[in-house]
Amino acid sequence: MFEEYSSEIIAFIAIIILCIIYEIIKFRTAKNSKKQKIYEHIEKNTISKENSTLKLDKYNDDNDIFHDVLHDEIKEKFKKQRKLEEQKEHSTIKELVIEQETEKKLEEEVPSCSIEKRSVPPHGKITKDDFKEFSGNRILIAEDNIINQKVLKGLLADSGIEIAIANDGQEALDILENDRDFLMILMDAHMPRVDGFEATQTIRKNSKYDKILIVALSGDTATDDIKKMKKAGMDEYLEKPLKIDEFYNILYAYSVQSIETNIPISEPFNIEVGLQICGGDEKFYSDILNEFLEMYRNSAHELKDFLDTEKYKEADKLLLDIIGVTANIGAESLNKTASTVKIAIINKDKKEYLKLVTLYEQQLDNLISDIKNYHIN
Repeated sequence: MFEEYSSEIIAFIAIIILCIIYEIIKFRTAKNSKKQKIYEHIEKNTISKENSTLKLDKYNDDNDIFHDVLHDEIKEKFKKQRKLEEQKEHSTIKELVIEQETEKKLEEEVPSCSIEKRSVPPHGKITKDDFKEFSGNRILIAEDNIINQKVLKGLLADSGIEIAIANDGQEALDILENDRDFLMILMDAHMPRVDGFEATQTIRKNSKYDKILIVALSGDTATDDIKKMKKAGMDEYLEKPLKIDEFYNILYAYSVQSIETNIPISEPFNIEVGLQICGGDEKFYSDILNEFLEMYRNSAHELKDFLDTEKYKEADKLLLDIIGVTANIGAESLNKTASTVKIAIINKDKKEYLKLVTLYEQQLDNLISDIKNYHIN
């Protein structure tokens, strides 16, 4: 019977074998197709350090298929990718730190004026008359716009502040070559020939201009613009159109040292002014001088004592009396110094008022000597 159906049995077995082979080929083809898609997905999408774990978990969810695909080669790709990301992150942080340190170093190396800045006390609305407080100072205005020049001239007219005009940066440099006795330069940032940035950089390279403040004048006041001004060597900036309160604040903050420097220690008192105030009466004027000697010859020691014991009200009252009397007798230098000491006390600038009290004492000694000589003559 087996022999009778042997050919059919063999044929059936062959068919079964062929079906099995077909299914195996089909399964492997499908598996390879899935594997290829995963390879393509990995190649197409860069897996960062932060989300690589999430993607790995996602593939793990594919169970058997993923485990078959994620062989050593793919694991190595993940490993290399993570290493590259870590190196890139480390390199970026290192470059950022170096950049910040370099920028900080450059900022510290930017030259500036050597005038010490003082704080500005609270004040009301500033008017044109308030600028008379800075009488005797000199300002160089480097500005190419005629209207802006006229605005500044008009604002400072009758203030006692002497101004010089430069129409561009080159003119400003030419003026400074022959005259550097300026408290500050108002420097327009954008001018023809030589602009404000280039002119400032040239000035800051020369140490003989260290005591000159450079204030930028510009309509550009964004953070990057201000940083550019500072990098060029500009100490302060004023926005256009000019705000006189801000201009006053800058003048106030930097003017004390200039006033102190410009007060001669041994300048004789102005007899003509004193006589004029006394109506030309020499005897009356002589009596006032004697009263001054009697009342204030020891005022420097009194002032020092008040300041050493922090009796600021008493010091302020003494200075107020001296300011009034010295104005009446023509003692202009001592009057200016007393006024400056008073301002320094108001600002609680101890370093400044102690330095000025020494100047006050020298001027007082010279004034006493001059008054005695006047009486002899």
